Amino acid sequence: MLYGLDDGARTIEDSVAMVRMAVEHGTTDLVATPHANPNYRFDPQIVQERLAEVAAASGNVLRLHSGCDFHLSFDNIQDAIANPRKYTINQHRYLMVEFSDLLIFNNTAEILLRLEEAGMTPVITHPERNGLLRQRADQIAKWVEAGACVQVTGQSLLGEFGRRAAEFSRTLLDRRLVHFLASDAHDCEHRPPRLDLAHAWVKDHYGEEWAEALCVTNPKATLTGESLEPLDEADTSESRKWYQIWR
Repeated sequence: MLYGLDDGARTIEDSVAMVRMAVEHGTTDLVATPHANPNYRFDPQIVQERLAEVAAASGNVLRLHSGCDFHLSFDNIQDAIANPRKYTINQHRYLMVEFSDLLIFNNTAEILLRLEEAGMTPVITHPERNGLLRQRADQIAKWVEAGACVQVTGQSLLGEFGRRAAEFSRTLLDRRLVHFLASDAHDCEHRPPRLDLAHAWVKDHYGEEWAEALCVTNPKATLTGESLEPLDEADTSESRKWYQIWR
């Protein structure tokens, strides 16, 4: 949603429109995540400048935070390990990691472990939209067991990215492998900055506690670098297992 940095907002007017749309649909905090990949250079100073500019232009109606869509490439990995707070959300511990659509490294588990040892918690972004990751549910489960988190795009649950993405999103939810929902907003029309519909969908299918954890409680923890807390273990439905988040 920060204009002029990647394939998202193009003008400050676009950014302000996205902020206003997010607020209209219930968002209180938004993490701006410009890409860091071979096509787009990530500059933390420019990100902070744009955040301040967009916040002022929109009347500070939304709390804006810094982050990055971190492409899992060799150069990025080396730089992140050397500078553990450069790419993370609010310069704390959570690192949004985007996998290539063309190749999944055989040593991915080792790479994620190295990031963790450097003080970062990898958050695997939108695996449901990656054809290679959709074939690796068991591997994703092992990465989560080792300490990684998973983020699913809200629109995927609603079918906006196709049947396969929707089905895999639900598979991950059923296996308790999802920690966050995100808008992954790029504009106000095709990929809007709203989570209200996805929140409602999760509430209807998995319960209010799940919806609040994925859209409110867990995302809030990333802003301060806190650990994710397990959900209340009280039986709130026929099967308590549906309401447990595991790290």
